[in-house]
Amino acid sequence: MRESRPTDASGRADASRPVPGPGHRAPSGSPALVAGHRSSGGPAARREPAEIRCAAVVRIYTTATGETHALRGVDAEFRAGTFTAVTGPSGSGKSSLLQLLALRERPSGGEVEVLGTDLATSSGRAVRRLRRSALAWVPQRPSHAVLGHLTAGEHLRVVARQRGAGADRVAQVLEAVDLSDRAGVRASLLSGGEQQRLAVAAACLGDPAAVVADEPTAELDDDSAARVGTLLAGRAAAGGVVVVATHDARLVARADRVLHLRHGVLSTESSGGRALAAIDPTGRVQLPPEALALFPTSRASVVVEDGVVRLVPPSEDPTGDVL
Repeated sequence: MRESRPTDASGRADASRPVPGPGHRAPSGSPALVAGHRSSGGPAARREPAEIRCAAVVRIYTTATGETHALRGVDAEFRAGTFTAVTGPSGSGKSSLLQLLALRERPSGGEVEVLGTDLATSSGRAVRRLRRSALAWVPQRPSHAVLGHLTAGEHLRVVARQRGAGADRVAQVLEAVDLSDRAGVRASLLSGGEQQRLAVAAACLGDPAAVVADEPTAELDDDSAARVGTLLAGRAAAGGVVVVATHDARLVARADRVLHLRHGVLSTESSGGRALAAIDPTGRVQLPPEALALFPTSRASVVVEDGVVRLVPPSEDPTGDVL
């Protein structure tokens, strides 16, 4: 009988247990998922330290009907000068992840480090100081990001004073999001799309070290979305860390890297036209839906040979044994 590896309902295969040795071959003609590694023999490329780091992050919410596991062991790093889009279906954990990255919540388990601050051990005062000075947050609802009793211009000047930016920068970001002629309008009277643009303008004002934005183009037309995308990409190009959660293909196209979540798990990481499956520290990998369909029994034979890993769907012999 060949050893088979369980996969859960989300297609997450556990590769942490012993596997058959090099002599174990896949059945001829059977569909298989293949992964290989070839060492280049050269020195590893130098990487800048991560400005934001998540390790085995778990986020659990308690409701009247029980617990909801929004994040189930997410590992990710976000480096200076990068623009990352976090994608996935509704309920995949995008907003929960961004709430942690923006220091709005604390993880139920695992580690989150933002700009040198460990979220699990830092005081509330230290977290609030970091949010005011170096980390900008754009919530999903733009009305939650603006001071409704102030005009658009006054709101930006408040942010500028907090971050030490000059008055000329206020005029520049207003122009960047096409709100110069609305600077004297109270923020509460702006449309939803105008509030969203104002929130992004405020986030990028004063060159914060990190900008975290949840669906920042959800209410915008193509021209406004392009302006917001240009402003966010410019912050990354200037050395900032930019992370957005989005369903918007227009914004995804501007990102350097795309992290795709499913069922609270990091499924794939894409950059430069190449998509990589994410493997967590315990050896688990989440299969994409089209691959999961190859394993109707939620079991797979794992074959390691010559530096290549194959996941092979087990077949049934006439006696009912798994081959």
